[in-house]
Amino acid sequence: MEESEGITHNGTTHLTQRNRKQPHQAIVWRNVMLFGYLHLAAVYGVLLMFTSAKIATTIFAILMYQVSSIGITAGAHRLWSHRAYKAKWPLRVILIVFNTIAFQNHVYEWARDHRLHHKYSETNADPHNANRGFFFSHVGWLLCRKHPEIMEKGRGIDMADLLADPIVSFQKKYYKFLMPLLCFILPTLLPVYCWGESWANSWFVATMFRYTFSLNVTWLVNSAAHMWGGRPYDRFINPSENITVALLALGEGWHNYHHVFPWDYKAAELGDYKLNMTTAFIDFFAKIGWAYDLKTVSADTVRKRVERTGMNGHVDTRASWGWDDKDLPQSEREAATIINKQG
Repeated sequence: MEESEGITHNGTTHLTQRNRKQPHQAIVWRNVMLFGYLHLAAVYGVLLMFTSAKIATTIFAILMYQVSSIGITAGAHRLWSHRAYKAKWPLRVILIVFNTIAFQNHVYEWARDHRLHHKYSETNADPHNANRGFFFSHVGWLLCRKHPEIMEKGRGIDMADLLADPIVSFQKKYYKFLMPLLCFILPTLLPVYCWGESWANSWFVATMFRYTFSLNVTWLVNSAAHMWGGRPYDRFINPSENITVALLALGEGWHNYHHVFPWDYKAAELGDYKLNMTTAFIDFFAKIGWAYDLKTVSADTVRKRVERTGMNGHVDTRASWGWDDKDLPQSEREAATIINKQG
């Protein structure tokens, strides 16, 4: 079997896709069984949705999916992982609640892994390295022990800003109590006691289907958006502009742009709300003053980057996880546009 070569974020040559031999990583069979149950339960939930569940339960499941998604996209991702904007404490409380409903680990762990993903994208230090194939980057990375390089490089990621955030610290401390309540118990109880839904329909539709669907949407950003789509901003990296993922993940599919400019609060060049509901959410709270210091990229900076690394450009060896990363080029920091600036 032939080995093909590609270029990593840091400009080094690597072997692409499944041909590169990977070290053995022990399978975590508990996770295999849990994720297996989740997906079987979600399929059964779809059946119940079309046969016996009340329309109110289906609407509730969709709303909970949207709420939990915002907790990931506007919260764990754009606010806490990339510091793309700042939020006053009422908005941070809303986002931490939404994020806990999502149950994708607490913000501290989510942000640490995500900063690592940007810093060492498509290498063994990337938790969901897409060069290991679609299945691994989608869900397989959660079914086995972490690669040793993830543990090694993870210790070098600066997380002082999150340790200093009392709301993030509160969630981290009480996560084992808050997560079951907000993700599983209340979403099951509400349909039963508020509009007389059956326990089975409530569990399998409002809880299991909703949770599993939201997980897979987030995972598509790690898998599909690293494999399929255009690369107008940097043709030397895997992340791509994927409209389907953008639609499902509330604007997180404009991934080529996002990996080039991870500190832009829009995670996209354009502010089209139809395909970026997360930006609409942040802009609303900026209007009432709860979100501020929204960082975005000037048109001139985008144009220069496209000329440098776009279809006719050359590889760029720099990579950063976001605004507070010491490796963010000073030229980008100085050229940034900051909306609703305070202080």
